[in-house]
Amino acid sequence: MSRTVQEALVAATTDWPTNGRPENPRAWLITVATRRLIDEVRSESARRQREDRLMFGSPPAELSRRPGDEHDPDRDDTLILLLLCCHPALTSPSQIALTLKAVGGLSTAEIASAFFVPESTMAQRVSRAKQRIREAGATLAMPPAEEIGDRLRAVLHVLYLIFNEGYTTSSGTQINRTDLTREAIRLTRELRRLRPGDGEVQGLLALMLLTEARRAARVAADGELVSLADQDRSRWDADAIAEGVALITDALARGPVGAYQLQAAIAAVHDEAPSAAETDWPQVLALYQLLDRIAPNPMATVNRALAVAMVQGPAVGLGLLASLDSDERVSRHHRLYAMRGHLLQLAGSPAEARDAFEEAARRTASAPEKRYLLRRARTCVPTDS
Repeated sequence: MSRTVQEALVAATTDWPTNGRPENPRAWLITVATRRLIDEVRSESARRQREDRLMFGSPPAELSRRPGDEHDPDRDDTLILLLLCCHPALTSPSQIALTLKAVGGLSTAEIASAFFVPESTMAQRVSRAKQRIREAGATLAMPPAEEIGDRLRAVLHVLYLIFNEGYTTSSGTQINRTDLTREAIRLTRELRRLRPGDGEVQGLLALMLLTEARRAARVAADGELVSLADQDRSRWDADAIAEGVALITDALARGPVGAYQLQAAIAAVHDEAPSAAETDWPQVLALYQLLDRIAPNPMATVNRALAVAMVQGPAVGLGLLASLDSDERVSRHHRLYAMRGHLLQLAGSPAEARDAFEEAARRTASAPEKRYLLRRARTCVPTDS
């Protein structure tokens, strides 16, 4: 990461909140459902369907546009509906559930499955969420600027889920879905226009750009996945990297630092490294340690284990992974096994690494990831064979 970004990070850390950590919403459980959020967002008929889904059964005066608010064909209804579903009167799980119902068109049963609750429980939750929005006098219009901040965390989380699902699809035969990543970036740009001084909005946009910049190099000529270390960096989008680095440098300089900013800073370190061998791993590790301080998350710990291994040795990284074995949020996730396989390979334990990669392949629902993991398993050849 450039010196300007490092200096900005130091300045930003002085403004850390000292009275607690940001919430870690349960809504991360529903990543698999977000693939359907953007499939129908652009057409006029889809817009009407989304509005009908939210407003069905509600008196027109309770969920309608404000008087004189004529429909503007250029208005971004998707962002407006996201903001409406993330009304501050709702809890975080209710915000995400209502977003999936109204924007994504998921059935109550599908949402209940994603949250691991009975369908009747989810039906009551969605019904109560609609009732609270009606009681709050909300309308299908852009909320006042002073109210957007109260809804921001949930909106950012939904956009983050959409982007992640587009960049690495969680199931099926596709490696990625550019319609999802582009839509997430578009909506985040629009959100930044509404909130130009918000560091986390800017951080999320930077993270998306710095990640999307590598997309062309993630796929080989034969259509197979390519790891970050093996990517042809000349194929990375230099303009997107430059924009992302500028955004995160500016956001960190203004502070206070947030989770999306730190993830963007990590992405900037990788994107600015001339080669995988020249990656500033101590800097990456320091950033992950800061991220763990303000927004602990088990998947971030999985990624931090690689930085630990590169700085302190594979055995230390494997020890960190072992601490996640009892964490139900990640203990059965294929990425935990994939990272364990990688660190075991670095540690010179090919047979154990092969077992870990094969287990990871069994646990993923993504066909491209499965093939990639099985290829990694085949590279793990015991020295005595």
